[in-house]
Amino acid sequence: MTYVITQPCVGVKDASCVDVCPVDCIHAREEDEQYYIDPDECIDCGACEPACPVDAIFEEGGVPPEWREYIQINADYFRR
Repeated sequence: MTYVITQPCVGVKDASCVDVCPVDCIHAREEDEQYYIDPDECIDCGACEPACPVDAIFEEGGVPPEWREYIQINADYFRR
């Protein structure tokens, strides 16, 4: 199971999660509206979740129903 960044990150793009990630799996380009977690690199350590100031990060199985599409959005970001 991986972690997923969801809607509350959009427009905020706080890098606190990036700073605590031990495997550098959280990425975004300058023009992106949010950060994304690479599901193939994430080691499920959970360090990013409490670091997020807007509570946008969830374990994949715990993503609220209204933000479930962000599971695919995060995965698709790394398949471009």
